[in-house]
Amino acid sequence: MSEAHPLLERAREAPERPGVYRFQDRSGKDLYVGKAKDLRRRVLSYFGRHDLPERTATMLGRARRLDFTVTATEVEAFILENTLIKRLRPRFNIMLRDDKTYPYLRLTTGEAWPRVELTRQVRDDGHSYFGPFMGQHMARRLMELARTSFQVRTCQLEIDGSLARPCLYFHMRACLGPCVDGLTTPDAYAEAVDELRLFLEGRHRQLLPRLERSMWSASEREDFELAAKYRDLIGVVKRLGERQDVERPGRGDTDAVAAWSDGEHATVCVLPYRAGRMVDKREFHFEGVGDIALSELLVTFLAQYYEANPALPRRLETAQALEADDREMLGALLRHSSGRAVALTTPRRGPRARRVELARENARAAFDLRFRAPRSQAQHLARRLGEALGLAGPVARIECFDVSHSGGKETTASCVVWLDGRLERRLYRSFNIRSVEGIDDFAAIAEAVGRRYRRLRDEQGQLPDLVLIDGGVGQLNAAMAALDALDLELPLAALAKREEEVWLPAAAEPLRLDPSDPAHLVLREVRDEAHRFALKRHRGRRGRRTLSSQLLSVPGIGPGRTRALLKRFGSVRGVQQASLAELLRALGPRLGRQVWNHLHAGESTEGE
Repeated sequence: MSEAHPLLERAREAPERPGVYRFQDRSGKDLYVGKAKDLRRRVLSYFGRHDLPERTATMLGRARRLDFTVTATEVEAFILENTLIKRLRPRFNIMLRDDKTYPYLRLTTGEAWPRVELTRQVRDDGHSYFGPFMGQHMARRLMELARTSFQVRTCQLEIDGSLARPCLYFHMRACLGPCVDGLTTPDAYAEAVDELRLFLEGRHRQLLPRLERSMWSASEREDFELAAKYRDLIGVVKRLGERQDVERPGRGDTDAVAAWSDGEHATVCVLPYRAGRMVDKREFHFEGVGDIALSELLVTFLAQYYEANPALPRRLETAQALEADDREMLGALLRHSSGRAVALTTPRRGPRARRVELARENARAAFDLRFRAPRSQAQHLARRLGEALGLAGPVARIECFDVSHSGGKETTASCVVWLDGRLERRLYRSFNIRSVEGIDDFAAIAEAVGRRYRRLRDEQGQLPDLVLIDGGVGQLNAAMAALDALDLELPLAALAKREEEVWLPAAAEPLRLDPSDPAHLVLREVRDEAHRFALKRHRGRRGRRTLSSQLLSVPGIGPGRTRALLKRFGSVRGVQQASLAELLRALGPRLGRQVWNHLHAGESTEGE
């Protein structure tokens, strides 16, 4: 990296203390978050080197800001780094993405009257998530305990105490009844939620004294039914605690973890053993991580994987040995998350060594299925596409265009990308058509194609091996004219929906491929995806116009507040589905209720 990098002077100002550093782009978006024992030495190591990994060099090329947070110890820096990665999701950090979705429990601690619910999506929404659980049975059992033992609500009601009577769960002592004024108090409900949170976090030693105090207090008040409930709950917590505290050698709860990499991509495999038996297999794939040390990958992976995970086992066995400092930091993070120590080992002999070797074999097999088999298949498809269309070479990258509109209004064009055997959604683009009045699909295609490849030409971006148009001869000619105007020669084809015929430039007759031909299947897949994406973007644009019109008719709502609402709730549907309480927080009591009433005119407001 050149000495002239704009952040070099900022790096020289870094404190010689443990902490976390954050590289950001020009707009302040986080690109990379890292930890260091000595911040100045660590960040200066990025500069003055010419052998940086490609991923790191790309990150530095975009970085224009560098921020530091000093911590007391390196362990604290590690914990903060993991928290920031989870919250900020920087592009150049290794991010955990699971191929499976497992159930979680969500405790909506961001609400005044929290509820507990099952979910398979974890969002950064201010609420507390517990999991993942290996199956629905355990998650539903905990949901039942939350309701029957802790009496925390599971309904979707907006609580304001206005209901005349509670539901059946209250009469079954399965809810404290916050929906009816006077049945419980905020303090009593908050205490129940806090006890449930301790239970889900596995902090039984902190929870038991509170439950015992509540049991004796209820007994002294001669509320023997409530005292019996606490007695039974104490028994459940003690049994769970005993199950965690006692482990027979080789038969306890253990996760065997291994990684496999080819220097570009990587796969991590986790084999959970419960009571000595393998109960599941989980695979995680990381694309473009470069030549990262597998021990470093495992430390980053394990920190994210076990974040707030109540299923954390007593032992973690890794196929790759961790550095002593990394093992210490990871152990501290896991202890901080779970409230108890976790043994971190790399077994070399015996049954435990065979377990991690099995995890390594599974990681390698999963890696081959994810990265090597698709690569070989992609090369075959690229060759077949080139042969089928009579092109000079293989087709590894296809960009396909389609247009969507409603009677010529809100015309939107899509561009989807098929690369190396699969659709790459991160490369999709859409265009709001500006130069076309009314219904003119040919002109809309010409504008979209012209704008797309003018930018790629000017920025020297990667051009496709094939430009595919959803349509017939007319759309094909419009795209060809747009490319001619840019003085670009790119292979072109159009795929018509009705007969599924492929039109090529200067061809008198369409090309009719066999419906089972892999080339034909790929072209149809890409064409259909372009149609789906164009329709989605058009509907979103039309919906935003409709919602904006609705909102602008509310006194006090102007363009600025409309944009703010869309930004806060993420989409048109998000604003429409926002609860009254959320709109009140966003806009205040008077305006929030006005907007709610306007969007839900004619609907019943029961349960607000």
